Amino acid sequence: MSVECPICGIKTSEAVVNLHLDRGCPETKKAKKEERLSQSSSQSESVEVVSASQPAPKSTRSEPLAERMRPKELSEYVGQTHLLGSQGVLTQLLLMDRLPSLILWGPSGVGKTTFARLLAQVTKARFIELSATNASVNDVKRVVAEAQNDQKLLKRKTILFLDEVHRFNRTQQDSLLPGIEKGDIILVGATTENPSFKLQGALLSRCRVFILEPLTHGNIVTLLERAIKEENIPVETQVINYIAESAGGDARAALSMLEVVLALPDKTMAAVKPALRHAMLYDQKGDMHYDLISAFHKSVRGSDADAALYYLGRMLEAGEDPLYVARRMVRIASEDIGTADDTCLPFAVSAFTAAQQLGMPEADVILAHCAVKLARAVKSVDVYKAYKKLAAQLHSDPQMAAASVPIHLRNAPTKLMEDIGYGKEYKYNPDYEGNVNQEYLPEQLPERKWLVRQHSQ
Repeated sequence: MSVECPICGIKTSEAVVNLHLDRGCPETKKAKKEERLSQSSSQSESVEVVSASQPAPKSTRSEPLAERMRPKELSEYVGQTHLLGSQGVLTQLLLMDRLPSLILWGPSGVGKTTFARLLAQVTKARFIELSATNASVNDVKRVVAEAQNDQKLLKRKTILFLDEVHRFNRTQQDSLLPGIEKGDIILVGATTENPSFKLQGALLSRCRVFILEPLTHGNIVTLLERAIKEENIPVETQVINYIAESAGGDARAALSMLEVVLALPDKTMAAVKPALRHAMLYDQKGDMHYDLISAFHKSVRGSDADAALYYLGRMLEAGEDPLYVARRMVRIASEDIGTADDTCLPFAVSAFTAAQQLGMPEADVILAHCAVKLARAVKSVDVYKAYKKLAAQLHSDPQMAAASVPIHLRNAPTKLMEDIGYGKEYKYNPDYEGNVNQEYLPEQLPERKWLVRQHSQ
């Protein structure tokens, strides 16, 4: 029976495959030719294989400091003690050699990729790394096929690390399911996005989700001091603490800021602050983006003008698109204020137009002006609640959604329509004084009132 060698891919008989492996996988001329072509190609491969039995390649000085300082052993890993401490869940699973497929969810720079790479060393498993930004279904199928051969011939597990797993679409996520179900691969997915929203239920049900928390101030200081010792360049304690405070729990950001500091001829606080003034953390596609706009909206709704101003400043000074905030304020003017103060909607629209025409930084005060006005305005959600209730009923009740328009309200552009009664007996309101006794809603509607006046300060 012919089998494929999991190392070099050459087909050989099952009887001599062990001898083939013992001899170091002698390659055919074709394999050597393919290797030369691969080495000469400038296109990078989407799959990176790191064997636990081989030492990790040494970092070069051309790599960023954050990359050079990646831990080489699990004992060097900093943070996430709730998962990797002596009583941590992942620690216990590793000790029992029962590592399941899992999703690592957390913000940037908290150690998701580093931890995944260290897993191969701890478990002695074959480690394959893909990025969901450029991997395809064929890449996944190839990895699963190689994992099956590896398990059959070498009794070795395969860990597939899929970075930014949330970028896989439904079809791509489906391609992972057979390999996970049959135990061919252990999936370790990393994401900065909420898995509940970005990953389909079939994949989530087959994986355990572990939340990685932002690193503490002490964690960041430990990493910075380790890097400073490695680089052998003295840095003031005050500067180290300033970087740790500015990093927001992101190790990569902290080490990147330290790299800037190490390149400065003057490393005092007076020189460091201006150099790092643009290093404020803000991921316009991650959870912080949504957390800040949510806090801003809720502060305006709660009539806390100072809190609204604070969150607005956090967003604008960190580089948020001012029109994104302006659009949200137009929405707030109708959703949360509505008919309680009809001046707010045109005011918000004017603020949006002004921000669009002026741009930043001139638009900052305009947006702040609008935010404060909306926060201080009287609030009413009667229109918002009425429409949401109506929309829900229309979606759940087909009869309500298909109710006939009263015949006296129908348009009658042709003589035929007039003859059959369209528009007949319609009372033209300007011809009457006061309210006109006329029915406007279909007769078969089960509910005919949605608006309830509710104003609040």
